[in-house]
Amino acid sequence: MRKWYSDYGLQARMLMTMFLLVVLYFIFLAVILTFGGSMTNFLLIFMMLMVFAQFFFSDKLVLWSTGGRVVTEQEEPRLHETVARLCAIADLPKPKIAIVDSNVPNAFATGRSKSSAVVAVTTSLKQRLSQPELEAVLAHELSHVKNRDMLVITIASFLSTVAALLARNMLFFGMGGRDDRKNEGAGVIIFVVSIIVWIISFLLIRALSRYREFAADRGSALITGQPSHLASALMNISGVMEHVPSRDLREAEAMNAFYIIPAISGDSIMNLLSTHPSVEARIRALRDMEQKMEF
Repeated sequence: MRKWYSDYGLQARMLMTMFLLVVLYFIFLAVILTFGGSMTNFLLIFMMLMVFAQFFFSDKLVLWSTGGRVVTEQEEPRLHETVARLCAIADLPKPKIAIVDSNVPNAFATGRSKSSAVVAVTTSLKQRLSQPELEAVLAHELSHVKNRDMLVITIASFLSTVAALLARNMLFFGMGGRDDRKNEGAGVIIFVVSIIVWIISFLLIRALSRYREFAADRGSALITGQPSHLASALMNISGVMEHVPSRDLREAEAMNAFYIIPAISGDSIMNLLSTHPSVEARIRALRDMEQKMEF
């Protein structure tokens, strides 16, 4: 195994993000307990179920959301062999491997731990990339597993998801009870707080996600020893993305925090709020790393 340098910057950011999200979570919980009215029990049970599902079934939920299917070694022998070889270099247990039938060239890793990790690639990615480029992308995803940042992003996205759901449905369903004005006021308060919580949690996730992509790029370069292969893969993926139908991109946007390159439709606000650094910035960082590795 090549020497793996612990990314203390990533670790510090993950700890800070989790701390701030816990504080935000308890504030959110306090507001619900104070103004939830007859809906309080339902909201608390809903949040507890979401926490449980996110932690224990994150890999299955992500695969279900993307239409991914775990494949055996008999079905994808070359893919399994490539991942096994990269895992040996990275000193990782071999994860499950999944294929997503999609026109969007992309890849992601999910799971709550190294032992439960799943690495997935889309059919379009397999078709578009050369073997060295595919190895670099797989090494990038394995770096997410190595850095243990998958669980942090998964848990972090929970609060944002709950807040968004409440903001979307709270005023529509109302709070219930006899005093309509009081209940309407409570509903407005929870709606406003949900919006604020969603914005803050999204910004925290965005900041962490952008840094973790740089960290995983560095990990890919260390595992393969060829930063240029990942740079080439990123250029190819982003180039193909421009020609993917907008409908396919919009369908994939919900999972952008997990992808190696976000699926962004041309008219999407996600262009302004991307969870990833620009491809140009990532390629510059990889080229700088390649120059340093030559000495």
